[in-house]
Amino acid sequence: MRNSPGHPKTLLAAALCALLALVGAPRTEAGITSVTIDGDVAEVEIDVDLLAAELTLTFEDVTGLSESNLGLDASAVSPLDTTLLSRLPSLVSLVSGLLLLVEVEPPSNGGLSFDGVVTLELYTTLLNHSSGTLLRLFAASNGGGFEDVTEWVGDGSYRVRSTRGDFSQFLVLLDERSVDTVIETKFDRLWDLLDEHDAQIDGAVLADLADLVADAEDDYDEDEIELAIAHLEDFIDEVIDHSGDDVPATWRSARDLDNVAGLLRAAAATLNFSLDWKLAN
Repeated sequence: MRNSPGHPKTLLAAALCALLALVGAPRTEAGITSVTIDGDVAEVEIDVDLLAAELTLTFEDVTGLSESNLGLDASAVSPLDTTLLSRLPSLVSLVSGLLLLVEVEPPSNGGLSFDGVVTLELYTTLLNHSSGTLLRLFAASNGGGFEDVTEWVGDGSYRVRSTRGDFSQFLVLLDERSVDTVIETKFDRLWDLLDEHDAQIDGAVLADLADLVADAEDDYDEDEIELAIAHLEDFIDEVIDHSGDDVPATWRSARDLDNVAGLLRAAAATLNFSLDWKLAN
């Protein structure tokens, strides 16, 4: 005779099945464990299956900043993921100690907007920073190639900083390319941004910005690294001085505006990081 749902044997069997399912079930990834908003700053705690990190986003001028409007996500990545690996430059690889992909992709209807740049800082105790480290922060749009966006790295446990004019996916990667290859790639990126957005930049300002990049590149070619850095600092100052009417400087979640000023400042800042690296090493 079939046991009824309330029969002791039926209850025992159900309990055993539940216990076995719990023991055998995969661990749930915690992802974003907490988000704290204080004025123009968002502090994010990340924990994905023991991959722990802290992310801080600091805005210059932001509207609609909230956890839901940031579109935060974090996930573990596999070193065998060929699709992901195909998005990395040659001689750039995943770091076994932090196989963590962080995403900041605000929903289009969320109402988030900001002017200028947002500073992103990632901190983790899972990696150590030492003099000469080749660990870098890379960013990519969904499905696109990853690019080095590092602006600063700190001592002790690994801390890395970047400024951004938009949002994307982020990975800490090991970059074994030569510093000259990196610098040339970043010069190309800066030129590409000027070309892509030339119609949105005031003509006289565009000419000044192009001259500063050309001067910096000439200085680099002549191994005058300090002069190249100085010209790029002038470039950033010029963009800041003309942000608004002359150089569009607003990003918003609808993706209907190009934050040209933020993109240019971020590209010049990471280029200066690499020039500084060449000077010091």
